[in-house]
Amino acid sequence: MTERKGGLGRGLGALIPTGPATPEVAAVEGARFAELPIDAIVPNAVQPRQVFDEDALLELVHSIREVGLLQPIVVRPLDGDRYELIMGERRWRASQRVGLTVIPAIVRETPDTDMLRDALLENLHRSQLNPLEEAAAYQQLLADFGATHEELAQRIGRSRPQISNTIRLLGLPGTVQSKVAAGVLSAGHARAILGLASPEAMVAMAHRVIAEGLSVRSTEEAVALADSSAPDRHRRQSAKRLVPEAAREVAERLSERLETRVKVDVGSRKGKITIEFATLEDLQRVADVIHGPPAQES
Repeated sequence: MTERKGGLGRGLGALIPTGPATPEVAAVEGARFAELPIDAIVPNAVQPRQVFDEDALLELVHSIREVGLLQPIVVRPLDGDRYELIMGERRWRASQRVGLTVIPAIVRETPDTDMLRDALLENLHRSQLNPLEEAAAYQQLLADFGATHEELAQRIGRSRPQISNTIRLLGLPGTVQSKVAAGVLSAGHARAILGLASPEAMVAMAHRVIAEGLSVRSTEEAVALADSSAPDRHRRQSAKRLVPEAAREVAERLSERLETRVKVDVGSRKGKITIEFATLEDLQRVADVIHGPPAQES
């Protein structure tokens, strides 16, 4: 049997108290958090998705083995200690493959999804999550509960770029994610490490940061140095040194305008602008800023 990693898998589960509500976490009416036997859960008979991408499922299996299940499934109770899936069938299937015997779940007693979403948003404002739990909570609210970046930003007092940058932490390799969750690496270190091109380079940099006790600033410099030493970057990095200030100013103006990270690379004959986005919704937001929202049909 594969045990679930300790200290992880809370995500939205951390926003629903299992006992009496505390000043930090308010009671969520019509919902509770529980770790349920995985074989007590049955799939939703009206699940619209019948085909699951095998590669994506295997990637999720690997992630759960490395860091545990960060986003709980959502179920409703049936008769006889059974539960029906409402959201999270991919997570449920992947957890079965890993060999988990229990799975973190939000047990929803009410059919009102909007009410549950609003309660979770309110508790997200109150709760103290580690950066990875926070990223998982953001991602699940966006994906499962139809929250928008704008709602998240307004309800928890953060900017949309902060939310997008936090969600990006879920793109770290599993071994690096576990170090962030354990508090060995800070979110600042993790965001710097995300600047590297490959998972292997990220893992190596994480080990170096811990071994040498690098500050976030030193980590950013080490990542920039590692990036510039890649064979296909020499010409570009040489050209960037000719106009670093101009490129930096343009990138900063674009980042402020688009509310996301923008890189401007200048080569000897041509340049490139790279605009980062967290989700397809965030991509649409960026496109609307650049081009304006789509015209409404009359």
